[in-house]
Order: sequence, then structure tokens, then C-alpha cells
Amino acid sequence: MTTMRDDFEVKVEFLVARLGDDEKTARALKPGKNTDLAGLQARVLADVETKRRLLSWMYEPQEKVGDWGNSFWSGVAARAITEQWMGMRRPVIEELVLSYADHPDFHPEWKLIEIADQYEPGEDKPSTRARARTV
Repeated sequence: MTTMRDDFEVKVEFLVARLGDDEKTARALKPGKNTDLAGLQARVLADVETKRRLLSWMYEPQEKVGDWGNSFWSGVAARAITEQWMGMRRPVIEELVLSYADHPDFHPEWKLIEIADQYEPGEDKPSTRARARTV
């Protein structure tokens, strides 16, 4: 029996691969005395490291929930908390994936649309930025 992988897992794998590409390219630069190029190299490497920390942050709830015992209800509670935390963090990673939209392995269906402008006149709009959804 084969299981269907969540599209988000594919996005994470795509992002990890692109970060590896960015790091490899930045490390291959030989700036010499060119301070602009040296600065660009440092920024790219810092950017890659920051995005990797965000990926770790994404999965942090799974690690923090830990062992809640062996009862059925403790497992349900742990899963619910983890899913809620990760669900709130997921859009951050999806935004990072979008920065690679010009890559040939980027899936067109990963592009997001804003739903904030889809409200009819007179309807209450959310007070916070409308979450984007995958098309």
C-alpha cells in the first residue's frame, strides 16, 4: 500500500534543496578584494541559516509536546496541540517556498492568492491580514 505524501512535505523538501543550492553557490564565490561580493556572499549564507532556523521552528512543537503517556486521550491531546501549533506556523514556510517560484521544480499550484479582496461590500473583513490559500 502506498501512502500519499502531504503537499506540505514536498514543499519543505523543495525548500531544503533550494537552501542547499543557495549555500553551495554562495560558498563557491571567490570575492577576493571585492567587498561588495564578500558582503553578498555573507548575506546569502546568513539568509540560508535563518531559513533553516525557521524550518526548525516549524517542527519545534512536535519536539516540545514530548511524551504524554500511553493513554488514548493523551495521544489525541498531543496530536491536537501539535497540529494547531504547526498549522499556525505553516504559512511562514509557504511564503519562503514562494521566493523560489522561478525555479523549474516549483509547482505552479503552490502559488498563493489573497482572499482579502473576495469579500462583498458591507461584509466584515478580518481584522488581521487575510490568510492566503493554495490554489
